[in-house]
Amino acid sequence: MVEKKRRAQGEGGLYQRADGRWEATLHLGWGPDGKRLRRKVVAKTKAEAASRIAQVRREVDAGLNPQAGKLTVGAWLDTWLRDEAAPTVRPRTLVQYQTIVRLHLRPALGHIKLRALTPSQIRKYEADKVAGGLSPRSVQNHHIVLRRALEVATRYQYVDRNVARLVSAPRAERHESRPLTRDEATRLLTAAAGHPLEALFVLAASTGMRRAEVLGLTWQHVDLDAGTVRVEKTLVRYDGAYHLDPPKTAQSRRTVVIPGGVVDALRAHRQRQTDAAVAAEVWGNAWGLVFTDAIGRPVSERRVHSEFWALLDRAQVRRVRFHDLRHGAATFLLAQGVPMKVVQSILGHAQIAITADLYSHVAPELHRDAADRIGALLFGGAGEDGQKVGSR
Repeated sequence: MVEKKRRAQGEGGLYQRADGRWEATLHLGWGPDGKRLRRKVVAKTKAEAASRIAQVRREVDAGLNPQAGKLTVGAWLDTWLRDEAAPTVRPRTLVQYQTIVRLHLRPALGHIKLRALTPSQIRKYEADKVAGGLSPRSVQNHHIVLRRALEVATRYQYVDRNVARLVSAPRAERHESRPLTRDEATRLLTAAAGHPLEALFVLAASTGMRRAEVLGLTWQHVDLDAGTVRVEKTLVRYDGAYHLDPPKTAQSRRTVVIPGGVVDALRAHRQRQTDAAVAAEVWGNAWGLVFTDAIGRPVSERRVHSEFWALLDRAQVRRVRFHDLRHGAATFLLAQGVPMKVVQSILGHAQIAITADLYSHVAPELHRDAADRIGALLFGGAGEDGQKVGSR
């Protein structure tokens, strides 16, 4: 039997066990239940045990939580998802976070001790993901999830710093908005006449409502007599099923006044939907959605995009994203002199800077109007009172 070798003065609880390994213990005080708190490490040599317990002491002295020393990145991500993310983020966002953790972060980084994670490991992980074919935008999302999880770990003093903040996420190219011109939009809507989803495209092009907002619109929130629609829900799909979730921000909840042409399109659409419901053997529109398939089920995003591009091709208009209809509505409003604040309200932007940044620079007619005005001022165009500038 190996003789139990007691610690020297000042070494703390350090001794050799019967199996030949060395054990060191650091007493941390007393818990709320009256039990003594301690942290134990076991190593092959006395020096290693002493070094490791000294590291624990330094972490305690630095204010770090001593119970988190063995916590791995994977275990913390699971805890963060359950206790921090789940109560605070939208359900669809939570599913996206869980997928990123399950398929990517945990397999690659989950085995690493939380306090041992380094910026270089994160940088290599992200570089490997891009090299493996993931888009920079997708890897940016991985970075965001890891950074948010580590931010909470820092707050709880499980780690002394958020190492993800020391790493620059991959740069993703910003998508350049390519809204339809007025002529292109007119040709699109002409091509959509009589289409089962005509009213959907008319509504989106006229109001700039987001795709999920249009697909989640219910008749309960449509007032054709007043000429308004109320954005209260969005249609999203996750966990293998459709859900009606709240809009993404408080500002997204809004009442939108719609033009007469949209009222007419929605009125005709409602009559067609009523006729379809009467004729169908099974009608599944329990939510009262404005836009459904032939038997009352929600319209999928894939179908919207497929039908949209088919109509663009029929109208001989260049292919753009469905979201570019939103951009187009904004530029049409701005081109007609609608105040930026009103455009922000119609689109449901949380900040007016978003409206200005995304849209005010993409309408050539706005630039032409500005050039004409400065030209009139400097080179003799007609002023506001009809007199030639410079004639006074």
